[in-house]
Amino acid sequence: MDLIDLHVHSNASDGSLTPSQVADEAIKMELKAIALTDHDTVDGVAEILEYTKDKDLEVVPGIELSCYYKNREIHILGFYGDYNNPELEKDLQELKDAREGRNKKMIELMQADGINITMEKLLHGNPDSVITRAHFARVLVEEGVCKTKDVAFKKYIGIGCKYYLPKPQVTCEKAMGILTKYFKAIYLAHPLLYHFGYAQIEELLIYLKKLGLTGLEAYHSSNNSYESDKLRSMALKLDLGISGGSDFHGVVKPNIKMGIGRGGMRIPMRLLDNIKNTIE
Repeated sequence: MDLIDLHVHSNASDGSLTPSQVADEAIKMELKAIALTDHDTVDGVAEILEYTKDKDLEVVPGIELSCYYKNREIHILGFYGDYNNPELEKDLQELKDAREGRNKKMIELMQADGINITMEKLLHGNPDSVITRAHFARVLVEEGVCKTKDVAFKKYIGIGCKYYLPKPQVTCEKAMGILTKYFKAIYLAHPLLYHFGYAQIEELLIYLKKLGLTGLEAYHSSNNSYESDKLRSMALKLDLGISGGSDFHGVVKPNIKMGIGRGGMRIPMRLLDNIKNTIE
């Protein structure tokens, strides 16, 4: 059975591997297709498509956009994006500018307490990287402030911690407007990570479907088989498509391997075939 992974990150956002290295890892894991879905950016797509044009790996140009639903951050995946469209880049730059203002304020808070953190250290040689809290956690470990990234989140940059500042609240309407304009398939990422009950997840899906949602990520590296089956049944009930992905980030999330998850998760090529058939 040919296997795929429709949720993968590179160092264009908060992954540790370059887009080309992501492709090499996918080939090493014997996957037939992946979707590059970096946070709020498509900057890595051109590189990975160029790198894989002569390789036995299909790459879906994608994105993972963050937005807020009832004051809770959620993530929505876009597949088959018009990644070269300058208007898409303009819309994404607006989101990036707002996020950078928040990052600068977090840096200032830490520096005021003597923590040696700078934007240069966060970017780590990649000036186009979309900075997330994972970048802050890495620098806090590198500077010896924390022993592990988990400690960084729990004591320094997690919700409610001293140096935590919320991202500007992008509405679902704003995110879905971008996704429906530039992407052909739109899927809610990892529904169980928002700590909603199944009834609340269904309510969210119905709301997003009215805005153009086409499916949900029923298979994810954090799900067990029972949870994935529940989400799959929900998708069928609501006439939504099904996708699956590991949420691979490289060494940033060392316990997650590409194409592999809990409950023996393996994502078959037929899920991508179904997405293509729906688009066509």
